[in-house]
Order: sequence, then C-alpha cells, then structure tokens
Amino acid sequence: MKILDWYILKRYLFTFFMMLLLFIPIAITVHLAEKIGKILENEVPLNAVLIYLLDFTVYFAHLLFPLFLFLSVIWFTSKLANNTEIVAFLSSGVSFTRFLRPYLIGASVVAFLSIILGLFLAPKASEGFNDFTYKYLKKGRQAVDNINVFRQINDNDIIYVSSFDVKNSLGHNFTLEHFEENQLKYKITAKTIKYVEGDTVYRLTNYLKRDIGKYEDSLEIIQKKDTLFSFEVDDLIPVIYAAETKMYGDLKNFIAKEEARGSSNVGRFKLVLYRKWSLPVSVFILTIIAVAVSSIKRRGGMGINLAVGICIAMIFVFFDKVFGVMAEQSDFPPLIAVWFPNFIFGILAIYLLYNAKR
Repeated sequence: MKILDWYILKRYLFTFFMMLLLFIPIAITVHLAEKIGKILENEVPLNAVLIYLLDFTVYFAHLLFPLFLFLSVIWFTSKLANNTEIVAFLSSGVSFTRFLRPYLIGASVVAFLSIILGLFLAPKASEGFNDFTYKYLKKGRQAVDNINVFRQINDNDIIYVSSFDVKNSLGHNFTLEHFEENQLKYKITAKTIKYVEGDTVYRLTNYLKRDIGKYEDSLEIIQKKDTLFSFEVDDLIPVIYAAETKMYGDLKNFIAKEEARGSSNVGRFKLVLYRKWSLPVSVFILTIIAVAVSSIKRRGGMGINLAVGICIAMIFVFFDKVFGVMAEQSDFPPLIAVWFPNFIFGILAIYLLYNAKR
C-alpha cells in the first residue's frame, strides 16, 4: 500500500473507533440516568448492573455500527476537503476510484468486525440485556406472546391455549388435535392445563378426550387428569427476543422449527437472521455515500456536510425501522424488508459516486 492508502486508512479507523469511544459512554450515561430509578427501586446487585451495562454496550454498538461509521467518515473526509488535501490528491493524477480504495479497505475491516459481533458477541449480549430488562426494568410484563397460542408441536399434534401464565405454568382453554395421514384421530380439550414441575407431568382439569372412530366416536371425561405430552413449556411460548440470543446455526434451526409449528413470530425471527448479513453490506454502501457527500469543499464547511450526512443517516434508520415493523406485523417478506434500504441507498451511492467523479 502507498502512503496515501495508509494515511486515509489510519484516519478512517481511528476516527471510527474514537466515535465509538465518545458516543458509547454518552449512551450508557443517558440510559443509566433513565433507568436508575427502577434499578434502585428493585435493589439490583451492583455486579448485575455492571454486566448489564457491558451487554448494553455490545448490543448498542452492534445496532448502530454502520451509522457510527457513516458519521465518522463524513467527519474526517470533510476535514480533508476543507484542508484541500483531497484536491491535492486528485490533482496529482489519482483518480477518484483510486482515492476510494483505502476507504473500501477500511470498510472491509469494519464489516468483518460487524460480522463477528453479529454472529458471536451480540447474541450473548442480547440475552443478558433482555433478561435484565424483563427481570428488573419491566416487572409484570411478559417477554412472550402468551395470548391465543396456536402451535404445531410435531408432525401430528396441534395445540391451542387461549392464554398462558408463564410464572405459574398455567394455560386456559387447552386443545390438542392429533392427526395421522391428514385424518383427525383424537381431540383433547381441558379448561386448564398446568405443568407440575415436581412430578414432570401436565395436570388437566375438565378433561375431555374424543377418539374419532370409523362409525362412531368414544368419549373419555375426567374431572382432573395427570398426563405426559411430547412438548416442553418453553416450546409453547418462546420469548420474544429468542432469535436475538442464538448463534447463526442455532437460529436457522430455531426458525425452521417455529415455521413448522405455525408461530406468528417467524417474520420477527427472520429479520434477525437476515440483518446479520445486511449490516456488513450497509457498511460499504454508507462509506461510499459518506465519501461522495463530504469529499467536496463547500462554502458552509464541515457543518453542511455533517447536516447532510445526519439527514441521510436518519432516512436510512427510518426506512430500516418502517420495513422492519411491516415484516413483524404483516405478511411483508422479511428478506425484502431487510435488504430494501440497502437497495435504495445502494442506488443513491452509485448516483453520488458518479457525480463525485465528475
């Protein structure tokens, strides 16, 4: 690499990591100030709070990795432009595409770090962050969708409960339908179903089992019945943030099982899966946009470039959030929801890069 490449690459990485070191303590301070009342009220141990803040740091940094990068590139490239260093580079015969090369090398380093975070560190941090949040900061709120639970447990059994109390392992209006070769063989209903942990059985009240015969059905009615089922309580209602806490391979298997069970949260889970690869790609797109926007010396100086950059960053976040919510709350394809912002801003990057070359 030539001196120019090393110069820009070092400024690229130094400014990015300095941006992280500046903003993360601010984020921790603001977040802690907002939550300190509940932390003191619940008498949370100090070591639990420190671990939570560490998890929050990784969780927060991973989510905003591309935006931190975007703002840092605009910052130091604008300084280069204001000092007429970019003009000197280009006047020496260096093409704009060649000038962009160290930026792309830096983006590759940051994208690699983003992949490592997304695949290995962020899942563990997300688990700790969300566990702490629901245990201490959102007491009384469930971390599961426990109303109208309808799931396919295996190839033959489908269950339903109108509501499920996770704390007491108690479900209401339970139904189980057993199929063989697409034919209903028997159906079990009960007013309540409770998992008795000490005996590792399910206790059903107002138990009714209807066996479907060829010519007539048979009924079994029992006031209270203890029995075994092929599912666990956690299989019925996985926590909302379950996908965020799993490594890549485990996450793919988890989504496949949830699809087979007819989970209503599959869209939310797939968003997490696809974002593990869309975030690193957005690093390259936002780097190109940042260089194209800030490489021109403007009358307003760095302020204009930063203002333009912040506006573009906010629009990017807006697109990402809107399409993410659409995928979670409707049948909108999660793959399109995740990659559409990258597609739109990729076109913008090509347009701005073309004009910057001119």
